[in-house]
Amino acid sequence: MMKIYGRRSSSNVQKVLWCCAEIGLAHDRIDMGREFGGNKEPTYLAMNPNGVIPTLVEDDGFVLWESNSILRYLAKKYGPPGFYPADARQAAIGEQWMDWQLNSLNTAFSPMFYGLVRQTPEQRDPAAIAKSIADTQHHLAMIDRHLQGSRFVTGDTFTVADIPIGIYVYRWYAFDGLERASLPALARWYADLQQRAAYRDHVMVGLK
Repeated sequence: MMKIYGRRSSSNVQKVLWCCAEIGLAHDRIDMGREFGGNKEPTYLAMNPNGVIPTLVEDDGFVLWESNSILRYLAKKYGPPGFYPADARQAAIGEQWMDWQLNSLNTAFSPMFYGLVRQTPEQRDPAAIAKSIADTQHHLAMIDRHLQGSRFVTGDTFTVADIPIGIYVYRWYAFDGLERASLPALARWYADLQQRAAYRDHVMVGLK
């Protein structure tokens, strides 16, 4: 059976678990990283030289790492028609926003998440957290504007491109006490995601 290495609380692992649940793909998940360790051991590094999670291993020994690459692979190989858009332009829009999640949204969001979730109050840098909150708000306003004209990231139907950003939107709304500017299209899209059992089961599991 396909194996997914990574702890359940990792946002990047959650992407893959959510994707597998959406397409009904059976797998074994193996705890790895943070409190479980193992991701810097030679055996794991032989599979994933970055030493991070997740890593996908198929029955025939095929190995793939980088969460969004795993998503695209699973969507193309195992997903139902349309889960990875067949139309080249729709697919390109999806790829664009998936890359944006890694390169822009993640960069903006990470200092806030690590400061508020992973660090003690004494360790926190309030200025860095405040900047991260403002930067995240700025970037989420971009996807809000896009969603004003599109029910989901690539059009009228849910696709694999919704998954990477959907992980962050849950975390954004899960923080208590943040002053958030109104982003109505983003809020509407988030409400749609919450109707999906796979999202509730694998993403809405608390901040860790």
